[in-house]
Formats: sequence, C-alpha cells, structure tokens
Amino acid sequence: MKINWFPGHMKKALVEINKQLSKVDVVIYVLDSRAPLSSINPSLNNLIKNKNILYVFNKIDLADENRIAEIAPRFKGEGYDYITLNSTMSGAGLKIKQKISSLSKAKIEKYKAKGVNITIRAMVVGVPNSGKSTLVNNLCGKAKAVTGNKAGVTKSNLWLNIGGNIELCDTPGTLYPNLADQTTAKRLAFVGSIKDEVVDETELGLELLKTLLSSHKESLFARYGEVSTLEDIALKRGFKLSGGVPDIDRAAAALIDDFRKGRIGRITLD
Repeated sequence: MKINWFPGHMKKALVEINKQLSKVDVVIYVLDSRAPLSSINPSLNNLIKNKNILYVFNKIDLADENRIAEIAPRFKGEGYDYITLNSTMSGAGLKIKQKISSLSKAKIEKYKAKGVNITIRAMVVGVPNSGKSTLVNNLCGKAKAVTGNKAGVTKSNLWLNIGGNIELCDTPGTLYPNLADQTTAKRLAFVGSIKDEVVDETELGLELLKTLLSSHKESLFARYGEVSTLEDIALKRGFKLSGGVPDIDRAAAALIDDFRKGRIGRITLD
C-alpha cells in the first residue's frame, strides 16, 4: 500500500505560513503523542528554524507516557521547549500561555524596560488531526476554531486574541509533498492525520495489525484475545457475512477505531 496525500490547500498553507512568520515570536508545534516523531514535518522545520518553538505533545491521554518521557527531553534547549498535555482538558491553555511567555521573556523584558507591554504573537502548526484547533479553542476559552476528529478541518489561517497580551494564528494542518518514508506515512494514517478517504481502510487495518503484532502484542491480545489476522478479529467480534464468512472490512474498521480511541491501550509508535 502506497500512501501519499498533499492536497492543494496544504501547499497554499505552507506559502501563507511563510508569509506570516515575520510577525511571529513563538511557533507552537503540535505533535500527536501517539506518533510524535512521525508528526514532525520537514517542510515546516525549514520554515521555522530561526523561531522560538514550543513543542506540544498533545493527546497524551491516548499515548504511552513512559515512551513520551524518553522522547520529549530531546525537544528542550536554547530557544525551544516542550509540554505534554491533553488539549481537551481545562487548564491546558494556561500552561501553554506560560510557556509562550517564558520563551518570549527576553523580548517582553526589553520592551517592559521602555514602559511598553508588548503583544507576543504565536503561531500554531502541525500535521492534520493533531488537535491544533481544540488547543486553540482551549487557549481562547471558547470555540473560535472549527474542530473535527478527521484530517483537513482547518482550511485557512486565523489570528485570534487569546488574552495575556498574546495573539495567536491558527493554521491548517500540513504534511510534506512527498511521503517517501512509508513507515512514517502509515503511522500518520493510523492516527488519522491522512484523510481516510485516500487510503484503503482494509489495507490500512492490515498494516496496523502487523504493526501492533510486532510492537504491542500484549495490548492487542488484551483487547481481542490471541489474533494474528483480520479474519481472527472478525470471528472474535462476531463480524460475519452471509455463509459465516469473516467480514474483514468491518474488522479492519473496528481495529483502526479501537486504536485511535485508545481502546487497545495507550500506545506510542514514535
């Protein structure tokens, strides 16, 4: 199965992000904690390399916190920091604002010495369905960005005043033009960062099953019992077509849904 998805609006989004960056003090880089390293977009990295960056390991409630604790410290240094959170939880926005202020401390103090309370500008970036818009809504304290549990919901840039002398630019989720690393592409598809309509769901379910059998067999078996094929899952769940034939399409859909909603366990695939 070959996966690649880079619709026209993503190309336009990268161009617009580049235009807006001159106004930006801090980039909030949202990563899906179920696949944080796969959430890193080389196209974005090239654009934001000279900016202060806050890496947000989002959806931590669905991820392996021990694995994230190993990965996250790599994202802390001069001019960049990280935070782990569930953007749907109350108080997540306050933690983000504190980190933005910390990364902008030098600029804030410089202008404060002149008697000026400067407005700090931040931009939210990340792959589709990483929870960016939910995070923006939390920062605003009300729903100002459109959200959805699927890729490609936010279509344009949006500047918002979130209080605390901070303005925020929400951007559409972006991928890279060529997903040459198909392991990365599969992980992004597993977590819903690639639009479901552009992949074969049954093939994706089969690839997810292979991945879980290789790296998270205990969690998989705890959910379904001992299985090794989609047919096994179909029979365990009672998914049958006429004549008792296992419904592997339904089994694949159930497996993907169970993984995305954390029913198989808190899993991080890097």
